Amino acid sequence: MRGRCNPQLSMLAFVDLDARIPSDHPLRTVKRFADRALAELSPVFDRIYAADGRPSIPPERLLKAGLLIALYSIRSERAFCEELEYHLLYRWFLDLGMLDPGFDASTFAKNRERLLRHEVAQQFFDEVVFQAGRLGLLSDQHFTVDGTLIEAAASLKSFRPKSLFQNPPAARLASGGRTPNGTT
Repeated sequence: MRGRCNPQLSMLAFVDLDARIPSDHPLRTVKRFADRALAELSPVFDRIYAADGRPSIPPERLLKAGLLIALYSIRSERAFCEELEYHLLYRWFLDLGMLDPGFDASTFAKNRERLLRHEVAQQFFDEVVFQAGRLGLLSDQHFTVDGTLIEAAASLKSFRPKSLFQNPPAARLASGGRTPNGTT
């Protein structure tokens, strides 16, 4: 029998995000590294944030969000904040519940200076990389470059055969300034 879609949305749902993430997902290991590094940095956070006033987004979440941005090559903090609204893996990694609000991209800009000034971000990333290296999870066999940031002026119109560049200028002059394909 053909199943039918039920247009009525559930009014109440109990979702365990941890149960939704596969037990062998590589991000589980990274999360353990990140949580361990952040636990060591907790006293530093206590010193650099005021004791009173309006509570900020936890710096632990901002640093872990930065780690996700780096690991998943997300093009901007704004794009990450948009994805955070629906991406369960990111919510799980940041210890955000299903109903917890995400955060605005301006939050990164406002807190980046503080985290950089106290070198907390550097310590965090260094510790995560150190732990991953200690377990042999890093490799120098492959690297990725964001091609959107590379400026290139190459097109088919500018294509020239390699032989053109291997021919010394004197040989080209001897042939009347013509290259093997007849251009000058």
